[in-house]
Amino acid sequence: MTRKFTFPVLLLALAYALWMSTDFVEIAAGIALFMFGMLCLEAGFKFFTGGPLEAALQISTDKLWKSLSFGVVSTTMMQSSSLVSLITVSFVGAEMITLAAGMGIIMGANIGTTTGAWLIAGFGLKVNIAAYAMPVLVFGVLFRLRQTRTVQALGDVMLGFAFLFLGIHYMKIGFEAFQGSFDLSAYAIAGFVGVVVYTCIGMLITVVMQSSHATLLIIITALAAGQVSYENALALAIGANLGSTITIVLGSLSSNIGGKRLAAFHVLFNLITALFAIFFITQLAKLVDMLALTLGIPGDDALLKLALFHSLFNILGVTGFVAFVNRLEQLLQRLINAHPQGAQYPQFLFAEALETPATAVNAVSKEVEHLMENAFGLLAHGLSLRRQTIDSEESLSKAVEQTRRIFLIDVDDDYEASIKGLHTEIIAFIASAQARESNASANERLFELRRASRSIVEAVKAMKHLHKNLRRHGLSSNPSVRARYNQIRLQIAQLLREIRKALREEPGELAVLSLDVAKLEQEKIAKQLLLDLDDAIRQRKIPVSIVTSVMNDEDYAQNIGNSLLRALAILRSADWRPESESLALSNEDINELLEK
Repeated sequence: MTRKFTFPVLLLALAYALWMSTDFVEIAAGIALFMFGMLCLEAGFKFFTGGPLEAALQISTDKLWKSLSFGVVSTTMMQSSSLVSLITVSFVGAEMITLAAGMGIIMGANIGTTTGAWLIAGFGLKVNIAAYAMPVLVFGVLFRLRQTRTVQALGDVMLGFAFLFLGIHYMKIGFEAFQGSFDLSAYAIAGFVGVVVYTCIGMLITVVMQSSHATLLIIITALAAGQVSYENALALAIGANLGSTITIVLGSLSSNIGGKRLAAFHVLFNLITALFAIFFITQLAKLVDMLALTLGIPGDDALLKLALFHSLFNILGVTGFVAFVNRLEQLLQRLINAHPQGAQYPQFLFAEALETPATAVNAVSKEVEHLMENAFGLLAHGLSLRRQTIDSEESLSKAVEQTRRIFLIDVDDDYEASIKGLHTEIIAFIASAQARESNASANERLFELRRASRSIVEAVKAMKHLHKNLRRHGLSSNPSVRARYNQIRLQIAQLLREIRKALREEPGELAVLSLDVAKLEQEKIAKQLLLDLDDAIRQRKIPVSIVTSVMNDEDYAQNIGNSLLRALAILRSADWRPESESLALSNEDINELLEK
């Protein structure tokens, strides 16, 4: 009930404040324009995440210094640590980059976000920034009105920068006018208590506004107008840094275990860095004064000194953490484990994976493999064989021959428990991914993965029908009937073993050839089954009443094989290079080999 009325109350309070003070209108409008500019920037840059950003992210993670550099550069360019953090969460969650690489990017983003303070302090408040914003705004609108999506995205980026500049301009005017009617600096608090109080205020502002850049804008413009003391402004900057973790924490709530580990690291990093800055703020302030002299920053330029302080404690934080990244990765993996859940629940389909086409495709691909894993267990038990038996190197023909009982499983219940729900989640996730702006190749790949998921379901449904007759005739006293069903069981078991091997193999030409071998083997076994059945019918070894059941079950076995091979081909195709496709055998090639 409280949450229901919170937003209307805030709206009423804001409306009252805007009505009572024209000076506050300028400040609020500046904040609104600044934040709208950030939204435009994110919208523009998100379009380009379908290509260059993803490629850069994946090649910039093999070494820690590369991850750090990527975090710094991308955040500086986009002026949005939130976007970089959320994309990093989605890549770590989809297992496209390691947790250690994600940690490096997060630390780099913390340094990159300090460039916003330099921009505002060194440029935004010392020139007529609105004069630069106006031409950019005009061109941004013209670009945005074009039909081409790439040009529209460039227009969004231009509009983003234009509104950022206008926001800074109006914030500056608002605080200067506010100074004449109300003096916030009268509420300055000195000493350690002031540091703690203003750190909490800075954190609260950032949590409410969901943007440390917006908080820094408020801090710097308030400092420039004399509305806040230099010492309290330093504490507010610490709080802004600490409050920035809320975005990634909220983003990780819908993420999987990888995203949650990265969010935990972000909180840990910012918390320890903030505590260090709080307890050593006096020493850091003196170090800032020394560095300011070295860099040629005037001693009375509190704005640039604030920006320098913001950069300094973040760089010191990164320096302190770099040596412990691998140990922290191991610690987080040990402490934050996946919460217990059944195999029927998705492991990779989380909301943050929708952030980019690449993470969406990768998440679906891994989830389809998860579905295949569930189906493997169900199919193995449907054959009355243990999973361990198929995964081992022991003779499958011997395991089939020595079967003494048929497993009394309910395939319908197992299908409902571990297959149907997961398949539905995959379909729903793909629909959500395709509803977003994406590239053609990603949509095509998602369509193929949906077919793979459907093929796995079809294989399980075929087993549902086959298992009924296996329970009835699998251990028949008639040697010929039992031999037929042993052949069917062996055919499927051998295929399951080959599929397991193919999924473990490194991508490449061998994967193509192993799939062809499996196809050829399936066709050969199916052909032999028909010949043996014809022979048994002619010699009256199989009762006429059972012949139809055997023929139907051989069709089910063939459907299971074809469905699984179709799904496997799709799963492995993303990893095959185009030149490898020429190595794959066509259906005509397979038939020719069978004839020979």
